[in-house]
Amino acid sequence: MEEAVSAAEANRRFSRLLRDVRAGRSFVVTAHGRPVARIVPAVEGQPTRQAAREALFRRLDSQPVQEIGPWNRDALYDPGG
Repeated sequence: MEEAVSAAEANRRFSRLLRDVRAGRSFVVTAHGRPVARIVPAVEGQPTRQAAREALFRRLDSQPVQEIGPWNRDALYDPGG
């Protein structure tokens, strides 16, 4: 279960929140009563954004280029085409 914490409170006690998250707790940060962010434990082994980007580029590099013939902007947006 995630505990709600205001942005102001999260700012004041950020170090404490991180200790609690390390212990397995999760928080929803709110601003004016509306959820704006989550602070959750990181999953060990979860790829970073950079690792995911590199994996995508490796996959794209390994695939052959597909020849689809000529096209233009109008053909792409033509609902009947």
